Amino acid sequence: MSEWDLETVKCEIVDSHIAVVRLDNPPVNAHSAQMLLDITLMFDRISDLDNVLAVVLTGEGKIFCAGADLKGRGERGPGTHWQSSRNARECYHSIRECVKPVIGAINGAALGGGLAIVASCDILIASEKASLGLPEIDVGLLGGQRHAQRLFSHSRLRTIALTGQRIGGAELYRTGVVEACVAPDDLMDEAMKMARTLAAKSPVAMKMAKGSLNAIEEMSLRDGYRYEQNLTGELSKTEDSKEAMRAFAEKREPVFKGR
Repeated sequence: MSEWDLETVKCEIVDSHIAVVRLDNPPVNAHSAQMLLDITLMFDRISDLDNVLAVVLTGEGKIFCAGADLKGRGERGPGTHWQSSRNARECYHSIRECVKPVIGAINGAALGGGLAIVASCDILIASEKASLGLPEIDVGLLGGQRHAQRLFSHSRLRTIALTGQRIGGAELYRTGVVEACVAPDDLMDEAMKMARTLAAKSPVAMKMAKGSLNAIEEMSLRDGYRYEQNLTGELSKTEDSKEAMRAFAEKREPVFKGR
């Protein structure tokens, strides 16, 4: 058991600098009130861990995350809906705003809120048993549509949201939603390969690059590019930037210090 483990979310640091985070809320990793809080705390912690340079997020068992805990909803008292909604938003944003790159290793179905978790990651890799869907239309709910908009085209999104249709791993790869679709036994190896690639980059550049990608997502072309240009100017003043340029000129691997 890791010192970072929480009630419904487990974390192991591997290769000294990669955090493997597992959603662990049996039987289907539905995001209960506790899991929403645990995910938020876990990713806020990871943002502050200097030794962590990349994150792999996956689900324990056969399901990545089945979304809202319908059995746990029951009769809800005053304020419960607003508090649950707020906790869900913060959960997703803790992943998106984590200063370390997050690879979503989709081991099985990611539905509703599970899809929102996936869409909050930076890079996605799917198992052949993975699927994404918005089943809320069939259970009297809504949710996940805005996050799904980051992944799917107009018509595909509306088909998923209005019919409850699930999209499998092979189709997700064919349409460019995920970077790879691999056999279940190969999923974590593929995710770790990507994590090692990301972890080898300058921590300073990675933090600024991810922050820039988040910030420019909803900016105009002019404003977004200006924002990126300004960050480039700031990055060029760092030791890591100077080391990257020296290493390129000298045809060697850079040695980054994170400053």
